[in-house]
Amino acid sequence: MKRKVIIGTLIAVFIGIFAYFSFTQILPEEIENAPDWMVLHEALEQAAVDDRLLMIDIYEVGCQFCRKMDRETYPSPSVRAILDRSFHPVKINGHSENKIIFKGEEMSEREFASRMGVTAYPFIVVMDADGNVIDRRRGYQDIVGFSRFLNNAVQQS
Repeated sequence: MKRKVIIGTLIAVFIGIFAYFSFTQILPEEIENAPDWMVLHEALEQAAVDDRLLMIDIYEVGCQFCRKMDRETYPSPSVRAILDRSFHPVKINGHSENKIIFKGEEMSEREFASRMGVTAYPFIVVMDADGNVIDRRRGYQDIVGFSRFLNNAVQQS
């Protein structure tokens, strides 16, 4: 009987240690030089005041290319310079039921993504202060391509 208790305790300790290290591996990392993400309605209000555009990153939690953009593209000094100068960055989970306000209407983030025509993740939408879509792009964007996309959106506005 004593032997079963010892073996059971060792197995429980092993499972506990394994679970602890597994959970620490999936926690999101703090990304250095990441944009200061805003809430959509606040970004629209601020854009009306300072004449900037909105860059909305519609992502999915399990999307590897969304995480790659978070780690590599957004923190890039050249991308950050463009974002800081001309945009208010917004991040929206395309599968979330969290409520947001867009053009005075309350909707879920999922509904907003559907209205924007999201077909794959990541999905980038550039809007003016009135909520009019200027441009959109689907899929992973590297630093050079994303910089061009943002600069073209600024020129179109």
